[in-house]
Amino acid sequence: MTIPPLFKIALRAIMRNKLRSFLTVLGIVIGVGAVIAMVSIGQGAKVMVEKQLESLGTNVLIIIPISTTHSATRGTTGTITLTAEDVLAIKKECRAVSYVSPGIRTSTQVVYGNMNWTTFVSGVGPDYQIVRNWHLVSGRFFNEQDINIMAKVCILGQTVATNLFGASDPVDKWVRVNNVPFKVIGVLSTKGQSPTGQDQDDLVLMPYTTVQRKIMGVTYIGVALASSVSAEARFEAIEQITSLLRQRHHLKLNEENDFSVISQVEFASTIMETSHTMTVLLGSIASVSLIVGGIGIMNIMLVSTTERTKEIGIRMAIGAREKDILFQFLTEATVLSSIGGVVGVIFGIVLSKSVSYFGSWPSLLSPPSIAIAFFFSNMIGIFFGYYPARKASRLNPIDALRYE
Repeated sequence: MTIPPLFKIALRAIMRNKLRSFLTVLGIVIGVGAVIAMVSIGQGAKVMVEKQLESLGTNVLIIIPISTTHSATRGTTGTITLTAEDVLAIKKECRAVSYVSPGIRTSTQVVYGNMNWTTFVSGVGPDYQIVRNWHLVSGRFFNEQDINIMAKVCILGQTVATNLFGASDPVDKWVRVNNVPFKVIGVLSTKGQSPTGQDQDDLVLMPYTTVQRKIMGVTYIGVALASSVSAEARFEAIEQITSLLRQRHHLKLNEENDFSVISQVEFASTIMETSHTMTVLLGSIASVSLIVGGIGIMNIMLVSTTERTKEIGIRMAIGAREKDILFQFLTEATVLSSIGGVVGVIFGIVLSKSVSYFGSWPSLLSPPSIAIAFFFSNMIGIFFGYYPARKASRLNPIDALRYE
C-alpha cells in the first residue's frame, strides 16, 4: 500500500474518536511546547548573562584583600591589608597591567532637596571609567587633582539620578551625603543588572580619597580593579600582581596570600557553564513530558488495536499483508505525534514569548531546538507506536474475524 492511502486511513481512524485523539495529542503538545519554552528561556538567560559580563569591563582583574582560602591553623584574619599605595605600585611596576583603580564602598543616604535615596557610594580612581568601559551621558569624570585634594565631587548612576532629579540634568547641582555637600560633576550611562542580579546603576562614584577620609574614616581600600593589556596577558598580569603584592606585604614563602586575584574570564566561564547546565536541566525536565505523551500514544494505539481487531481480520482476509497492517497503525501513531509536534511548536513559541513579556524574563527562540523537539516528537510516535502496530500485524486472521 502506498503512503497517501495510509494517511487517509490514519486520518479517518483519528477523526473517528476526536476527543480521545485530542487528549492523546495533548501530551505531545505539552511536551514539545515545554521543551521549546524551557530551552528558549535558558538561551535568553545565557545571552543576558553574556551582556552583563560585557558590562563589567574589558580584561578585568579583581583584586580582593584577605585570601579566600585559609588553612586550619591560621584561620581568617580581620585585617584588611590592601592599600591605595599597593594599587599605584601595580600600575607602575606590572607591565602586563594597563589600567588599575582602587575601590572602596559603603552604603549611605544621598539627599537632594526634599528627595532622598539610599544607595552605594563607591570611591574609585580616574582609571575606573576605562577599566569598566563606562561612559558618561553628561559631565566629566574624576581627574588626579580631584583625588589629590579629596574633592567633594560625585558622579551619579542612572538609578540614583532618576530617583533624585527625575528628568532634569543633575550636573553642577549639589547633593548631601552624611550631611556633607557634594557637587555632581557627571552622570553615568546605563549598565543594567550585574551577573549576580544587582542594579549596577544604583550607585554614586566619588574620588576614593574622599570616601576614605570624609565618609568612612579609613586608610585601606576594599577592592582594586585592574585591566590587563590584552586578554592573552591576563595570566601574566595575575602572576605579576601576585608577586608584587606578596613582596609589598612581606609574606614569607610558607604564608598564604592575604589577597585574591580573580580574572573576569574565569568568572564568566563559571557563570556560562552554570547557565548551560541550567538550560540542559530545564530541557531534560521538559522532555519527560514528551515521553509521557509517547506513552499516551502507545496506550491509545493498544486500545485502538483491540477495538479494531475484526477490521484487521477482514483486511487480512481480503489480501492485506502483515507489513500493510504494521504500516497502517505505525502511520496513525506518526500522524498523531506529527500533529502534536506542529501544535506543540506553536504552543512553545507562544509560551516563551508570554514568559518574556509578562514575566520580564528574556527568551531566545532557537531554530535547532525547535527542529529537534519536532523531530523527537515524531521519533517518539514511531517508537511508542511500533509495539501496538506490530501486535496488530501479527494477529491471526481467523481469530480476528471471530473476535467480538
